[in-house]
Amino acid sequence: MKLNESNVDRIIRAVAGVVLLYLGFAVLAGTLAIFADVVGVVLLLTAAVGFCPLYALLKFSTLKQ
Repeated sequence: MKLNESNVDRIIRAVAGVVLLYLGFAVLAGTLAIFADVVGVVLLLTAAVGFCPLYALLKFSTLKQ
C-alpha cells in the first residue's frame, strides 16, 4: 500500500472519526448510530495507516511527493 493521504487529511479524518464515534455511542440511536460508528471506525483506520482505498480506486492523492 502506497500512502495517499497528507498529514492535514489524516488529522481531519481522525477528528471526524472521533466525532462520529461519539455521536454513534452517546447521541444517536438505531441504524443511524451504527452507520456513524462504522464510518467513524473507517475514518480512524484510514487516518492511522495513511491509505484510503477510495482514493486509490479514483487515482487521487492529497500527499505531495
